[in-house]
Amino acid sequence: MEPELVEITATVPHSPSAVWTIVGSPHLYPRFVRGITSCEPVSETTGRGARYRYRAGGEGAAEIFVHRRDEHLAWSGVEGRPHRMSVVLRPVPEGTALTVLLTLLDGRSPAVPRIRQRILDAIAAIGDHLGGVPAADALPARPSKRELARILVRAGVLTPAQPTGTLRQLRSVGRWGSTLAGGYEAAGRRAPGSLALCDERSERTFGEVDERTTRLAAVLQRYGITEGTRVLLMCRNHNAMVEAMIACSKLGADVALMNTGLALGQAAEFAVRQRSRLVLADAEFAALRAELPPDVPQLWTWPPGGGWHGPTIEELIEAQPLARISPPERPGRLVVLTSGTSGPPKGARRPTPHSVADAAAVLSEIPLRAGEPILVAAPLFHTWGLAALQLGMALRAGLVLPRRFDAEATLAMIERRRCTALFAVPTMLRRLLDLPEKTRTRYDISSLRVVASSGAGLPGRLGEEFMDAFGDILYNLYGSTEVSWAAIAGPRELRAAHGTAGRPPIGTAIRVLDRAGNPVPPGVTGRLYVGNRLLFDGYTDGAQLDVRDGLMDTGDRGYVDANGLLFVQGREDEMVVSGGENVAPAAVEEVLLTLPEVREAAVVGVHDPKYGQRLAAYLVLAPGARLDVDSVRSHVRERLARFAVPRDVVFVDSLPRNATGKVVKRALRRNYRW
Repeated sequence: MEPELVEITATVPHSPSAVWTIVGSPHLYPRFVRGITSCEPVSETTGRGARYRYRAGGEGAAEIFVHRRDEHLAWSGVEGRPHRMSVVLRPVPEGTALTVLLTLLDGRSPAVPRIRQRILDAIAAIGDHLGGVPAADALPARPSKRELARILVRAGVLTPAQPTGTLRQLRSVGRWGSTLAGGYEAAGRRAPGSLALCDERSERTFGEVDERTTRLAAVLQRYGITEGTRVLLMCRNHNAMVEAMIACSKLGADVALMNTGLALGQAAEFAVRQRSRLVLADAEFAALRAELPPDVPQLWTWPPGGGWHGPTIEELIEAQPLARISPPERPGRLVVLTSGTSGPPKGARRPTPHSVADAAAVLSEIPLRAGEPILVAAPLFHTWGLAALQLGMALRAGLVLPRRFDAEATLAMIERRRCTALFAVPTMLRRLLDLPEKTRTRYDISSLRVVASSGAGLPGRLGEEFMDAFGDILYNLYGSTEVSWAAIAGPRELRAAHGTAGRPPIGTAIRVLDRAGNPVPPGVTGRLYVGNRLLFDGYTDGAQLDVRDGLMDTGDRGYVDANGLLFVQGREDEMVVSGGENVAPAAVEEVLLTLPEVREAAVVGVHDPKYGQRLAAYLVLAPGARLDVDSVRSHVRERLARFAVPRDVVFVDSLPRNATGKVVKRALRRNYRW
């Protein structure tokens, strides 16, 4: 078979040395060339003889055999589809003429016109990148009602075959609004006998939840809880926590969800500052009582063991007669605390969903199905756990709620309850992987179709390891307390592009802006702005985030590659400036995690008298692994720029993390010395 040849010559108005900064850096190719989703160095050499592993449809590897700076780069495929690629740079009066020659040696007829167009588009993107020309800004069109309905029908949220039940559901939500009260009353009318909540102590159907929360709402009224009053909730995942949230929703009360990892003094201070009228807490936080003003009552949501008895909401519900509750004029708000990884946590007011159609954005990318049980391991007080609750409500799905995460117990619960979905944070995935294989295979988890991860960044290596062990069932959602969701990566994206956050789901827009608020050129890292229907309503202290053209600042930095995939490179306030060079710690962490000996990695900036800041890397090694500092530095030096090499490398037993698995980097700077 004759080889297929694609040859293109085009001119860009920039010098060969400027063009070489991209042509001579194959790891940057995915930012400019559609179809190439990953290109990573795998050898210890640079220049001629360097090897790269790439993904372009399939996976392969290539070796550079010509590397003349500012003039010529050529590589040859050594794994995967046999091919050769050559890029020649030639100075011309207009700038630089690029001649690209691609030879496909296996003779299979490719879509040559498509390949030609991708090369031309890549050359144009390189020119725009070097010239500072903003990338084309095409915001997605607002989805039609028909499109939203199609997604909801596919997920089983709407069932046209049963119009009476659908109308009954919509009428109920219309009476209460798209609140927890409305959603659970609707589910109680439509599927009263179906499992709604399950924890280690009890099971509740949707009908029981509707009745019990009406009784609990009447109890709370006796404690002065009415429309607009504020309740503080400090609980682990369990049925009573959800019932308390629904009861408050039926009264129109605002609920502040406290992180169980907070110091009790912090929680009490927040309660006082927000003028909370009542505290509902698990009895393990009984010491919170001493921190609160005497006029703020406290009810127990979960008692300790050992035969202890006290005034729990369970007892109060049982003693309360059933009475009708009228919907409030104003729906109550949920307040979620920010993660607090870069500063003290702040209360963020979550918006009330407009309708059940708001669930369509997530359901368009994560194949959850109505009526199928979901195990929620992510804490409900966090945005990701709360999202699981709200999606489960829309799907009429039974929620299995473990109070504390245990990896083996999680597998046992999936087997026993035949859960089809697991909502978790990345550290939980790591703990599942750390189980011995013989332990993992002891449990039948064949029912599991979806593992949905969020709450912290998902390292690319962790994603691949998890799918290798559990199958291609992993979905990663990038978002925040403030913007809800921004992008979702399914198994295909996670396999194709290490570390990607995926693409924005339906009805969601992402822009990458520079410090002046202008769109950045192709391939450039900038500040991420997100727009969707559930942007938060502001912080409880009155502060707001910057909003431009309806898109909200996330505080994160990242870029969008030529394939439309988003890559998040960390917080703007975590960017390290060393010797005048900007370094994204997340990029260094990804490289460190490619070392087989490294299990977890965190990189921070620390003070340096000469360079202003320097990089410090904290590494947790795999059990039994050994690694020395010079090997770590050498590994990074071969893959990133000189200024991205950590000057300090510290081996630690564990990294300080908050309840959602995010590394608390300020604790690293405070607790570790070298």
